[in-house]
Amino acid sequence: MRSGISLIELLVVIAIIAILVSLSVVAVMRVREASSKAVCVNNLRQIALATHSYHDVNKCVPFNSVQTPYGPYGPNTKAWSWLARILPYLDQQNLYQKAKIDANTLFQSRDVAATQVAVFLCPSDIACSQGPRSDAADLGMWNPPFISAGNTNYKGVCGSNWAWGDRRWRNRGTNGQNDPFVQSDGLFFRDDFLSKRRFGVVTDGLSNTFMIGEAVPERSKWCSWPYANNALGTCAIAPNAKQQDGTDFDPWDWTNTYSFHSRHAGGLYFAMADGSVHFVMDSIKLTTYRALATIQGGESVTFP
Repeated sequence: MRSGISLIELLVVIAIIAILVSLSVVAVMRVREASSKAVCVNNLRQIALATHSYHDVNKCVPFNSVQTPYGPYGPNTKAWSWLARILPYLDQQNLYQKAKIDANTLFQSRDVAATQVAVFLCPSDIACSQGPRSDAADLGMWNPPFISAGNTNYKGVCGSNWAWGDRRWRNRGTNGQNDPFVQSDGLFFRDDFLSKRRFGVVTDGLSNTFMIGEAVPERSKWCSWPYANNALGTCAIAPNAKQQDGTDFDPWDWTNTYSFHSRHAGGLYFAMADGSVHFVMDSIKLTTYRALATIQGGESVTFP
């Protein structure tokens, strides 16, 4: 009668256990990512619904503001973003009232500006588990007094215009402009307090027009929810864009990172102007991607 098992049998058992553990880890990771995607989609839907609710009450799309076109910028301004303006429609009325938006500068309401708002955060990204960022462009650098800012994984789409960075991205939009800050061919732009938009101007169709896309703060310093210059991106730059050699752009390189990114494999989510949410593959043709970002381009394009 055998009194034990051989070394070979022991190794086989260990190998089987290792395989089972690895399979279970993969399964758990897949379940977690599926759950994270579901939360992300729900966040986008809530933000889209809040945008429509704001429009119903105020007769315009929530807008971004700076004191004058092209600045000044930074914490000592009242440059609140469109995301800040929809707080009351996201069950954040107390936060909105405390901020005193349009009355206070961001510095005066710095405690509010540093708040991490759950609905603005995708659980697939590390920003969800981190505190507010102290290195947001204009807020934590360059324009003292510096403040921290709450992260956002969602930004407004400012069309297909772009004049800087890699030549692949430079594009004169359907409105003839290549500067989306002053006048974009999308639903939002940084200075849209000068010309507040309504959904009625979206002649391309609400279901065929990007409104809100995903962002990754680690990949762009121009990414925070309170500040107008941190809450927008252009679709002139490809989704999850990388350098020609396949590496990420420097997050301080705004000319190549003022765009949309995601932690989801293969692409990212966008909320359309009608409130629906779709997954966009990284492999989408750049011409199609840009066409979906415009509001009055008249392009013959639907969501792929």
